[in-house]
Amino acid sequence: MAKIPTDERLLAEIYRRYDREFSDFSDETKTRSTKIWVPIDIDVLARRFRCDPDLIFGRLYYHMNAKYGSHTGDGDSVNVFSLRIGRDAHCVNFPLLASVLADLQEDTKRFRISTRMAALSLIVSAASILIAIFWKGGAVMLP
Repeated sequence: MAKIPTDERLLAEIYRRYDREFSDFSDETKTRSTKIWVPIDIDVLARRFRCDPDLIFGRLYYHMNAKYGSHTGDGDSVNVFSLRIGRDAHCVNFPLLASVLADLQEDTKRFRISTRMAALSLIVSAASILIAIFWKGGAVMLP
């Protein structure tokens, strides 16, 4: 069984698959109910991640709506995922999804940079200790 995808991997896959569909929307050739809500195929995503479709659905509907959704000043909800928008089922709020994905990718980049800096600091410290122990006045001290 494959690992359950992280929020970042799942959103990146949705973004990659549906970016063109989002961009190609026009009022003349309405292929969906609204521009910002893009219907997705949960079964295709589940096959891509080799997991049960209900896990993908639950991640989007229960987890991401609670974690990344918000409320407007008027009390309206702004969700990442909706069961139905007009005649379309299983829709993602594409601009919100893209914003959340950008934040997650930025967090990952910061984490990688700080981890690499910490590793480099460890290497420099270890080298300094070795030099201090074995290097005396230009001559290498051997035990």
